[in-house]
Order: sequence, then C-alpha cells, then structure tokens
Amino acid sequence: MCPQSAESETTRTKRLADLFVLLSHEPMFAWKLNGAIELWSAGAEQLYGFASNEAIGRSSHSLLQTKFPIEFAELHSQLRTQRSWAGELRHTCKAGREVIVDSRMQLLGDDTVLEVNRDLTPFKALLANLQESELRLRSAAAIVESSDDAIVSKNLDGVVTSWNEGAERIFGYSAEEAIGQPITIVIPHDRQDEERTILTRIRRGERIDHFETIRQRKNGSLVVVSLSVSPVKNAEGKIVGAAKIARDITEQKRSQELIATLAREAEHRSKNLLSTVQATVTLSQSDTPDGLKKAIEGRIRALSNVHSLFVQTRWIGADLSTIAAQELAPYTADSPTRVRIDGPPVLLAPDAAQAVAVTLHELATNAVKYGALSAANGRISLKWSHNMGGELHLLWKETDGPEAQEPTRKGFGSRVIEQMVAGRSGKMRFDWHVEGLVCEITLKV
Repeated sequence: MCPQSAESETTRTKRLADLFVLLSHEPMFAWKLNGAIELWSAGAEQLYGFASNEAIGRSSHSLLQTKFPIEFAELHSQLRTQRSWAGELRHTCKAGREVIVDSRMQLLGDDTVLEVNRDLTPFKALLANLQESELRLRSAAAIVESSDDAIVSKNLDGVVTSWNEGAERIFGYSAEEAIGQPITIVIPHDRQDEERTILTRIRRGERIDHFETIRQRKNGSLVVVSLSVSPVKNAEGKIVGAAKIARDITEQKRSQELIATLAREAEHRSKNLLSTVQATVTLSQSDTPDGLKKAIEGRIRALSNVHSLFVQTRWIGADLSTIAAQELAPYTADSPTRVRIDGPPVLLAPDAAQAVAVTLHELATNAVKYGALSAANGRISLKWSHNMGGELHLLWKETDGPEAQEPTRKGFGSRVIEQMVAGRSGKMRFDWHVEGLVCEITLKV
C-alpha cells in the first residue's frame, strides 16, 4: 500500500470515529486539558440542551457548572499521571435541571480530553424511591410489630398468613402456632358464622370498620375486640386476602358498663335525695317564716353532712358512729360529757344513713327546743346494737332536762322516723318520762 493510500485510510477512519462521536446518543465531548470544548456530540446536545455552536469554544466546567467529587486540581493531576479518570459528576443543563452522570475521561497525547458520560439521574431517582419505599416498609413493619393491636393477614380461605406480636399478646398464640391455621381458632363456636360473612364481604371488595365482637384466647377465655378488616389486592388489582386489625376493648367495655352502672346509681340516689328534700320542705312547719326557713336549712344541712361521708367511702355508705358524732357535735362544744355515744361499728347503706342522719337531727333539734338540751345540766345518751341478722336497735335517752310532754300533734321529725322505720319493716316507740324523752327504734339495715 502506498503512503498516500495509508494516509487516506487513516483520514477516513478518523472521520468515521468523529461521526460515531457526533451521532452517538451517549453524551460525548472533547476538551483541551487547559482549554475549551473542541467537539460536542448529538448525545451531549440531547442531554444538556446546548447546541454544538453554544458549547464549542467554551470551558465545559463553566458551561455545565460541573460539581466534582474531588478538587479539580487533583482530577487534573490524575489525568496527567494516569491518563484517565472515572467517577460521578453533577452537571446543570441549559434549562437549569441538574443531572448526575457516570463520567469516563481519557487524556490523549495532544492534551485533549475525551469525556464520555452516562446519565444516571433516572437510576438515582429510582434508587432513592426504592430506598424510600424500603424505609416506609421497614417503618410500617416496625409499627405493625410494636403495635398493641392484633394485626393479622389471611387469604380468602381464612387461613392466617401473618401474625404480629400484638396478636400474640391478645390471643395467646405465637406466630408459629397461628400462621397456616384457620382464623377460626380465635372465634368462639357460636360466632363461626361471622367469619363466613366477613369473607363474603371482603370478596366483594368491602371494608369492615369497628365491628365489635367476642373472640377466644388460646386458654379459652373470651376477649371483647373491635375489628377493622380490609381487602388485600395483588399487583393486578385482584383481591387475594384480607388484613385485619383487632383491638382489645375489654377494659373499655368494663369501664363503659361501670359508668352506666354509676350513672344509674347516681340517678337512683339523686331521686332518693330529692324525695327526702321534698318531704323535708313539704312536712316542715313553723309559726314564723324565719322559723320555717331555719328548720328546712337544718334538715338539708344534715343531709349534706351525711353525703360528705358517702364521698369518703365512694358511696358505699357511712359509719353510724361518725353520723352520730357529726350531728351531735354542736352540743358537745362546751361540755364534752353532755352527749354520750356508744355502739359497735356499723356501716349504713346510703338510704338508711340519710334517714338516720335526719332522725338524729330531728331528735337533737327537739331536745334543744323542749328537751334535755334546753336545760343547762341536761344530757343525751345514744346507744345502739347490731345483731347477726342485720337488725339495728337505736336507743335515744334524755335525762336531767324538763319533764317530757307528749305533743298534741305529730311533727316532721316523727313522720320522717315513721317513714324510715316503715320502709325497713322496723318498729319505733316514744316514751315521755319525767326524766326526759326516750325513743327506741329497731330496723333492718
């Protein structure tokens, strides 16, 4: 081959190489190590948005606002010594969008750098999305595992496919025991039809929210749960199973029942109290408006005092000795020995305690007006006994006061005592002695 032919073949090969570079979809360009861009491929124009006439003659690093992973001086040195460099670069396109490229640089003999880049931006975005999805999945898995609720999945045959720690705590079965078993292992026999209904609705694509029912633990005990069940679909959108969340609401139900019971009890007690107050107002009598007002105030105060005792025992009742001491305390301030109280501990139910409190108030009020407490040396003795049959015997005795006189008409105090005793199939007796009044009351408590 003659020299001219060899030179012609070399020129042709170089021209073909230039055409490959220009026509390639890969971003390629050539630049002087200390100078400007000399060649700009169609792939570079497509990725970066700069036409060939906009790029050639300019510094590639300035044109593309290149962000290097190392100092440019170090990259320059590597190209000088190793004749090549590879790594990731960040470039800014003409439209302002940043792209990440896998860059390969080769230093030629005339200090020309041939740079070939591959756009990694879509891959990086996909990788970031996958990492984010993985993080979300891990977070969701952590939430599922740490949840106090039972989170269970099953197929359309009702067979358990997943079982979290919450399900283990609530139902008593471990994941190894539950997975692969029918979900009916936690459903009582009399509620098996619920599962058929749930699966039918799931197959129709329906969601079940907050369905309250009963389930059975491994040890046979029952638990009240609130169920939420959702269909699970595969990638094609076909329903392949169900995800179930079961929340143990046993304590919540007990609290609701307790609140309802307390509400009914409060209503009952309120009605009893209002009935007593109504009787107090209706039956109270006095010769003057002020006297009537004071009589009503005293009786309502007696009810208020005994209700304070109920609060201390959470409405279980009130101790008889405490009621007696509370009602008679105003008359022992000057002389503690003026009133004597003696009897064993007896806890009275609220209804009985109210009646006894008002009765003692009436007896004390009567003693102040007409009996032993109206005299300087008058004394009161209150005794009681309580037998095994639940019968309470009260004895009120006044001494060293004026001679007791049987009243010509029955007052409010007598009527209250009669109502209280009659309501408990009890008995009462008043004796008016020269030494003072004696009142005996026997009733069931």
